[in-house]
Amino acid sequence: MKAQIPAEGIMKTGDWGDSKVYRIACNCGDDSHNHNVWIEVDDCDIMVTVYTTSHTNFWSKTRWYHIWTLLIKGYIDTESNMHLNKQQALNYAETLKSSIEDLESFRKDRQNKEERAKVTRLAEQGDCE
Repeated sequence: MKAQIPAEGIMKTGDWGDSKVYRIACNCGDDSHNHNVWIEVDDCDIMVTVYTTSHTNFWSKTRWYHIWTLLIKGYIDTESNMHLNKQQALNYAETLKSSIEDLESFRKDRQNKEERAKVTRLAEQGDCE
């Protein structure tokens, strides 16, 4: 089995050169299970951020229990589910891999342009002296 192009269950929603945004659809069709994945590059790292709607098991505990837990622990346990078939999982992994490769080449191109600009400025300064 190979990754598909266009990929089943994956929609590119944004591309700004130094970042790419994808919506990964849950196989069940419920939009609250989707993952919104941001893959971004800066000078040092590649950052992958996954946004999803999470749910708490509020029905198993009282509201006061959740308030107390939030005050004591500083957070409330939540969960998120996403169901993918084999093809969608493979497409998800391949999308992450190819996006990281694209963003790394974008970063190298940007760094090369910055280095060329520095060399040009130094050459211009050297010619004026």
